[in-house]
Amino acid sequence: MKRSCGIIMPVFSLPSPYGIGTLGQASYDFIDFLKDAGQSWWQMLPLGPTGYGDSPYQSFSTYAGNPYFIDLDLLKQDGLLTQSEILSMNWGNDLSHVDYETIYCNRFSLLKKATERGWERDQTEVQAFMVENESWLPDYALYMAIKQHFDMKPWAQWPDEAIRLRDAKAMESYREKLSDKIRILIYVQYLFFQQWNALCEYAHTKGIGIIGDLPIYVSMDSADVWADPKFFQLDSHGFPTEVAGVPPDYFCEDGQLWGNPLYNWDAMQKDGYGWWIQRIDGAVKLYDVIRIDHFRGFESYWAVPYGETTARNGHWIKGPGMNLLQTLLNQFPKLQFIAEDLGFLTPAVYQLLADSGLPGMKILEFAFDSREPSNYLPHRYPTHCVCYTGTHDNAPLAAWKEEVEPDDLALAVQYLGLNEKEGFHWGILRGGMSSVAELFMAQLQDYLGLGAEARINIPGEPSGNWQWRLLPNQLTAQLTNRLAEMSHIYGR
Repeated sequence: MKRSCGIIMPVFSLPSPYGIGTLGQASYDFIDFLKDAGQSWWQMLPLGPTGYGDSPYQSFSTYAGNPYFIDLDLLKQDGLLTQSEILSMNWGNDLSHVDYETIYCNRFSLLKKATERGWERDQTEVQAFMVENESWLPDYALYMAIKQHFDMKPWAQWPDEAIRLRDAKAMESYREKLSDKIRILIYVQYLFFQQWNALCEYAHTKGIGIIGDLPIYVSMDSADVWADPKFFQLDSHGFPTEVAGVPPDYFCEDGQLWGNPLYNWDAMQKDGYGWWIQRIDGAVKLYDVIRIDHFRGFESYWAVPYGETTARNGHWIKGPGMNLLQTLLNQFPKLQFIAEDLGFLTPAVYQLLADSGLPGMKILEFAFDSREPSNYLPHRYPTHCVCYTGTHDNAPLAAWKEEVEPDDLALAVQYLGLNEKEGFHWGILRGGMSSVAELFMAQLQDYLGLGAEARINIPGEPSGNWQWRLLPNQLTAQLTNRLAEMSHIYGR
């Protein structure tokens, strides 16, 4: 990867008058901002449809796009909606936060209207889209239609055991009975990818690449697990035997209980890791570079017995290691990956990263632990790495300043020469931008100097996350010019 820089910005955080960021004008404007600010990359969170908790890391599908991100103004331009229909809906009054409940209650009725007007008109294109995505789209559309039929219950709680366990006759019966719902779900995905592909093409004309997150695990409540249960650690009734999480640590005394089903790595290996190859192939349709979330789980993963209320009673189990990674690297030789090598790291994890040849991550907010020397200090970086001020799971720099231990703050001030004239957050950004790391990434909130109110996610907190939104007037010419000057000075 050439020396460059970029910005982390979730799609849902973009401005729009309709309650949530979309793939419409604000996305195009953000791409223009990135180019003018001397940036080369837009890093996003996963783009899949979200359920309870609104986390993009707990999606109903690893392949599908989030219906919330379909831009309504573009649908109006396409003759699929009218302005009066769009304005007749309540989208909430708070431009600074996403109100997911309001959007859930109002958006899908408009997408149904769009389907009624566009299904027949776009049949040629829709049929081509269905053929291109036949490996996942039929299962996803049927899964979501059945979920809607059973009041959005997870598949493990569906009252009809035959369809829960994918009996062939039951599958055919539900396809016929729910054909209208399935048609809407397919067309909505067609609309998402139509808008997404146009946006990506525009980004590429501006020299902007897309970095996307690939969560290591998929949600239990997903078409992915329902469609391929043999590749997960499930019992004969479809319930997990153990689930994913991370052990207790300095930040969380109970650990984190994610609850995702764990992979049946033996079955996956016997299949030549075909499930993973197909998954990466789906991600390639979305992103130019893929950041593999929780990379250390490929070396060893924390398994928690199903039914536990915390992650305390888990245990480590060996993962597939280079066996899987080499398969993916051979299958996708031109694709660039970033390894999210954070968390509890062992010599075996460091060795796996070295053997894979992937760039790891260096987090500046982790660098200034005054108790011991840190590998996250810039003078310790290898060139082949990605420097982040913090990820979506970390506080923005202005909030970190208020939360960090006084000794750690003093070390940061001394190490980076932080001062009021330059601005605290700008000094840390300078430290990352000037480092030898091939790629430097920061949250947009860091450049804006925003505090705790703009935090994207607090790990372990079940609610109140994934809500921050940029206001329409916050990307100023002054900010753009300052970013462009900094990226130029440091050869990015």
